[in-house]
Amino acid sequence: MWKWLHPYAKPERAYALAGRLLPWFAVVSLLAFIVGSVWGLAFAPADYQQGDSFRIIYIHVPAAIWSMGAYSTMAVAALIGLVWQLRMAHMTVAAIAPVGAVFTFIALVTGAAWGKPMWGTWWVWDARLTSELILLFLYLGVIALYNAFSDKALAGRAAGILALVGVVNLPIIHYSVEWWNTLHQGASITKFAKPSIAPDMLWPLLFMILAFAAFLGAVTLMRFRNELLMHEWHRPWVKAIAEQEK
Repeated sequence: MWKWLHPYAKPERAYALAGRLLPWFAVVSLLAFIVGSVWGLAFAPADYQQGDSFRIIYIHVPAAIWSMGAYSTMAVAALIGLVWQLRMAHMTVAAIAPVGAVFTFIALVTGAAWGKPMWGTWWVWDARLTSELILLFLYLGVIALYNAFSDKALAGRAAGILALVGVVNLPIIHYSVEWWNTLHQGASITKFAKPSIAPDMLWPLLFMILAFAAFLGAVTLMRFRNELLMHEWHRPWVKAIAEQEK
C-alpha cells in the first residue's frame, strides 16, 4: 500500500520532491494572503463592539492555529523518526520547529496587542495565554536539543522525545477556554455548524488561515531541503547540485 513512498526515503528523491512542491505552496500562500489581507483589512465590516481593532484577528488567529498545527506535524515526524529510525523524519522536526516557534511568538505578540484595548492590560496569566507561552518554550527546547549534539542521530532522538512529551500541552491550549474561566474568548470558527462570526468577516479569515498554512509548508520545505544538503554534503548528488549552481 505504501510502496509508492519507498523511493522518497532516498535523500535525493526527497530533495527533488520538496523542490517540486515548494512553488505550489508559495503561490497558494501569496495569493491567499493577498486576498485575505485586503478583504479583511479593507472590506470586512468593523466589529460592533471592538471596532476596527478586531482586524488583528486576521493575523492572530491563523498564527495561533498553525502554532499548534506545526507542533502536531512536528510530533508526528518525531514519532516516525523514533519508531522507524528515519533520519529524514528527524530533519523534518528540525525544519518545522523554528517556523512553529515564530508562529507562536506572533500569536503571543498579537494577542497581547489585542488584549490591551479589550482587557486593559498587555498580559494576564490566563490559561490560554500561559499554555501558548509554554508551547513557545517547547519549540525553543526542541531547537536547543537538536543543536546541542554533534551526533545528529542522537540529537534527533532527544528532540523527538521532547516534541512527543510536549503534545500533552496541545489539548490544554485548545480546551483551556472551556475547562477554566478565562478572559480569552471562546471558539469562534471551529463551531462549523454555526460559527459565531459573521460570514463577511469569516471568509477573509479562512483565506488567511490557508495563507499561513501554505506559508508554513513552503518555509518548512525550504528548511528541509537545506537540512538535507547539510547532512548529505559529501554525497555525489549534492556535489552535482553544487556544480549546477555555479
